[in-house]
Amino acid sequence: MPNLEELAPQFAHIKGWGIDADPKNDPTYPMKQRTNAEHSGYSWDRPTQQVAHEEVLHSNERPGLTAVFGTTVPPTGLSGALRRYAFQYSESSYGHWLPLLLADRVNVVEGIIDDFKQGRVPNIFAEKGWKSEWKHNPQGLATKVLITVAITAGVVALLRGNRSRSLQRA
Repeated sequence: MPNLEELAPQFAHIKGWGIDADPKNDPTYPMKQRTNAEHSGYSWDRPTQQVAHEEVLHSNERPGLTAVFGTTVPPTGLSGALRRYAFQYSESSYGHWLPLLLADRVNVVEGIIDDFKQGRVPNIFAEKGWKSEWKHNPQGLATKVLITVAITAGVVALLRGNRSRSLQRA
């Protein structure tokens, strides 16, 4: 494997390349004995490809699936559509991460609706960890509850206002 001095000219155009090449700038200097032997472990045999039994979303910056991947929650419903949309964009863009954050929130609502469909009443108080938050952060919990009530009341008032205006026109 070539050393850093040999590689420097061909990669010098990359901003920040070789920033850690100076051993005196290494946070482990002088404790670490630099032999560059750790680079020899970078060549390894790829594990056997795991078989995908359901849809697995992966970065558009990679040609295919990684050898091993998790399949705990396959994308479904509106949250799944948001996740599929997000994976059309690079991982370095807001177009990727913001839809994924929204999809997580939508998935929570989908889970609550699914619980009701299956005849279960979700224990949102316990699932959100409010007992612990009441014990350790009561002011923060009260603030969250008040903000949620205010937003809900605002949405209800807005919807009722639109309904009464449409009834007056009719």
